Amino acid sequence: MSSEEKEQQRLREWIEESRDTVIFTGAGISTESGIPDFRSPGGLWAKYQPIEFSEFMASEETRREAWRRKFALDETFFQARPNRGHRAIAKLVNQGRVAVVITQNIDNLHQESGIDEDTIIELHGNGTYARCLSCDKRYELQEIRDSFAIDQKPPYCSECKGIIKTAVISFGQAMPVEAMRRAEEASSGCELFIAVGSSLTVYPAAGFPLLAKRRGARLVIVNRDPTQMDSFADLVIHSEIGPTLGAVAGVG
Repeated sequence: MSSEEKEQQRLREWIEESRDTVIFTGAGISTESGIPDFRSPGGLWAKYQPIEFSEFMASEETRREAWRRKFALDETFFQARPNRGHRAIAKLVNQGRVAVVITQNIDNLHQESGIDEDTIIELHGNGTYARCLSCDKRYELQEIRDSFAIDQKPPYCSECKGIIKTAVISFGQAMPVEAMRRAEEASSGCELFIAVGSSLTVYPAAGFPLLAKRRGARLVIVNRDPTQMDSFADLVIHSEIGPTLGAVAGVG
């Protein structure tokens, strides 16, 4: 048995033994679906300077630019489909082996893989729909896209005339209180915490693996590249995510 197979077997055994497992996912799982990483060299933020939330709120022209970028990037996002890693996590959730999936991703691929929305905690929001920042009314992107294509005007709420924004947490925007509360609760109470495809550098989200470890959970990190938290983990697997989780969960 290779060292890689031994690591996979150990993770499989720990999942089977655990009564409460949390999986935490970052951009690395979705790059295997063709979605580019935002932070890596050559990533989207190297091409587009991130727009601060305060700038978005202060300027209609900035909001116009934000929507231009959004619709240009959506061609890539809409083509993406859940990969083997997503499907493996979905299988573990649906078998009752994973209680909660905490994600930094905004691509909706966990939902598309077959995981119930109530099981997923989205720390950075969701890029597949929009909301009014004043009354919280939900808007589907297609109606905004159709209107924007006509006059390039940023959208305003039909109910309260408030500013509409994608349901993604921007730089400088407050983190979602309920999602953070649920993530903290899940991390504090779990027996096994598996961090998948995250550089574990973006706080406050990156604090949850250490919180779980401090509260007595086993910490596993599955990531292609080393992270700054590897030394705290009980098991570190530096491999491609899809093949690793696929082997652990028995998903081809």
